[in-house]
Amino acid sequence: MWQANWVARHLAEHLPDADIEIVEITTRGDRTSDLAGLVGMGHFTSELEAALLDDRIDVAVHSLKDLPVEDTSGVTIAAIPTREEPSDVVVARAGVRFDDLPAGARIGTGSPRRTALLRARRPDLEIVGIRGNVDTRLRKVQDGEYDAIVLAAAGLIRLGLDGHITDWFGPREFPPAPGQGALAVQVLDEDSDVRRGVANLDDPATRAATEAERAFLGRLGGGCSLPIGAYGRYEDGELCLLGWVGSVDGRGAYRAEANGEDPQALARIVADRLLEAGAKDLL
Repeated sequence: MWQANWVARHLAEHLPDADIEIVEITTRGDRTSDLAGLVGMGHFTSELEAALLDDRIDVAVHSLKDLPVEDTSGVTIAAIPTREEPSDVVVARAGVRFDDLPAGARIGTGSPRRTALLRARRPDLEIVGIRGNVDTRLRKVQDGEYDAIVLAAAGLIRLGLDGHITDWFGPREFPPAPGQGALAVQVLDEDSDVRRGVANLDDPATRAATEAERAFLGRLGGGCSLPIGAYGRYEDGELCLLGWVGSVDGRGAYRAEANGEDPQALARIVADRLLEAGAKDLL
């Protein structure tokens, strides 16, 4: 809802005569208690795309990391606004830093990628699945059900809850999910005032960086059910991409990095290097 309201507020600046209404849609990902049991991607996005195609809504707002890399016929990503911080963070009881957690501490995450990275760094910890919105997860730490949880920094920052963060994982040491921290704003393919208004929210640097990350994911044939991370950004005016593939048990991982100009070409270079190095065995 924060994301939808943010887009609505900024879209109103470019469509001052429009009457903007928020339409709340419950998705398959919202309804399930076991995301790990769902195959593929699109669990938080397909119902919104269907509403677009049925003309029930004019604009769909997603977390970019939830959106499948394959385009849905008839809709387009008209804007990827400026990205929020892409890093993962730790929220632990009593302000404990990650490296100071005791052996056997219970760490909550529902992400295979985070599970793999956590096990590689601290095999002595107990990684436990967790579900629920941000408030629910924070409460489970406060109530002692978990010693710590790992979340995307972006969600906490947007909700004004970043004061709960007790430690940060840099995106190079702990590669985020492709598209993490970014929004995707979809509209129908055809030219319209809505599409042109939404296009004003687009940030070219964020689009290029996340396009490289998502193309990398697509090249590996992966989704949110596989331990794949990517970090695209500009350094000294050049697009850089870090790609990472790990095993859920944390015992094996491959990473590669390259610089270039074209997001798609850069994604192919990084993905092919990982595949040639042996990452295909993990996938």
